[in-house]
Amino acid sequence: MKSADTEFVGGPLDGRILPILLGPMFGVPKTYKVPVPAHGDSPARTLVYVRSKQVRGISWHWRYEFDEAATARASG
Repeated sequence: MKSADTEFVGGPLDGRILPILLGPMFGVPKTYKVPVPAHGDSPARTLVYVRSKQVRGISWHWRYEFDEAATARASG
């Protein structure tokens, strides 16, 4: 399967570039959910990132931006 190195902006994954599996049309999914297990006193939660287009000159690529509201809804 093909993957694309995708940048994450905001939240705990800020600044990281991770390989994301591409869909059937060779694009990254619209949302990317990261389950975080419970650790110590902090409960388990799910981080939600949404896809956004990053334009540089005449070229562009996808990146994921942290969605705090969706993260709060997904974590309960």
